[in-house]
Amino acid sequence: MELVPRFPEGARVIDLSGDFRLSDSFSFEQHYSRKHTAMETQSQFVYGLTETNREAIRKARLIANPGCFATATLLGLAPLVANNFADGRVVVDAKTGSSGSGARAAANTHHPQRMNSFYAYKPFTHQHVPEIEQELRNVGDWTNELVFMTHSLPVARGIFASIYVGLKTEISSNELYDLFAEYYRDSFFVRMVKGSPDINWVKTTNFCDLGLAVRGRQAVVFSALDNLVKGAAGQAVQNMNLMFGLDEKTGLLLVGTNP
Repeated sequence: MELVPRFPEGARVIDLSGDFRLSDSFSFEQHYSRKHTAMETQSQFVYGLTETNREAIRKARLIANPGCFATATLLGLAPLVANNFADGRVVVDAKTGSSGSGARAAANTHHPQRMNSFYAYKPFTHQHVPEIEQELRNVGDWTNELVFMTHSLPVARGIFASIYVGLKTEISSNELYDLFAEYYRDSFFVRMVKGSPDINWVKTTNFCDLGLAVRGRQAVVFSALDNLVKGAAGQAVQNMNLMFGLDEKTGLLLVGTNP
């Protein structure tokens, strides 16, 4: 927010910080613990979750790239919210690798410490919560309660989210799978898998893998992605491609680490 207002008027910007994701200044100050100094500029930003905001991104000059947890959670919830299927409280149990904390070592985020440990952090206060709820209101009629918990996963990279959702009506696993597949029909980088995804299959790629399970009116959606690619730089490149009229996949057909 210090830099962008000073850029030339025609410059195109994709911001990977959290500075322009939230449209409410009070919510920003509450979750980022600092005052927002460029709310007038923020109002010009488009939220850069490619799969839910593709057409707006094509026309945008300023993009606020989503957070990694927000990307994993929103891709897991968007088809349910858009089709008005979610009922009651939604619980997101999300886990991330040590690279989610950046390159600078800190007492509780340094990889050697995290690699042999497991713990929760920022309960009820994670900065991606208002971002998730804000975008869900753009996707559909979101009035549900969201419980969002994050955990340190003892791996270097990758996010895995288990999203527990009540359904308004009973639906079979196959029917719900088809609903997700139809929603992401034109989204190359979202893959539906049977059962649970595995972060090893998305690591070093721009893919988000989604799996699900259903019991009556209870569903769980599993979402896995690489926090450094689809959760950050990869999605930024995907958005850049759209902004400049390039094929969305340009530069992003990356080789995964699993054979």
